[in-house]
Amino acid sequence: MAESRREQILATAADLFAARGFHGVSVAELGAACGISGPALYKHFSSKQAMLAEMLTSISEELLAVGRERVAAGDGDPAAALRGLVDWHVQFATTQRALIVVQDRDWESLPEDAREQVRRLQRAYITLWADQLRALRDDLDKPSAHAAAQAAFGLLNSTPRAGHGIPDVRLRELLGSMALAALGVATHQPELS
Repeated sequence: MAESRREQILATAADLFAARGFHGVSVAELGAACGISGPALYKHFSSKQAMLAEMLTSISEELLAVGRERVAAGDGDPAAALRGLVDWHVQFATTQRALIVVQDRDWESLPEDAREQVRRLQRAYITLWADQLRALRDDLDKPSAHAAAQAAFGLLNSTPRAGHGIPDVRLRELLGSMALAALGVATHQPELS
């Protein structure tokens, strides 16, 4: 499916914000990078902050929606659900490095209402993982399962700073196997004899 003009602008903005920071990119520079005048951006977004808000809110919504699909595809098997969640997050982390950098560095530039919306979506995403962990591992209470999920995100979201010189296909395998091991999930289903 072809990207909409808004999606193209957001992708360009993410790359620029990741490279130079939200405050280091002017509307004129952003417009030029998109092949339009800076003021023409206001046809698509009410402000640069609105662009940042949509960028981080939409990726948080996508992480949660696809995460829920992966859990459903696990068909009640928490290990399968967690393998699906790890696979999804590895895919996200290796294809959306700029968004990870923007989220980490420019969080304070988000308007408060957008920050709260992103926090709410992220809490739901963490809980999705934690629920599967608790279903799989009876040694984890709720806070421990949440901490384990967040630790896995830290590992997976290291892609902007790690993996230089490693092809993405190999990095995906490495990160996926490391995250599954850290979560205590077998990487392969046991063979039936």
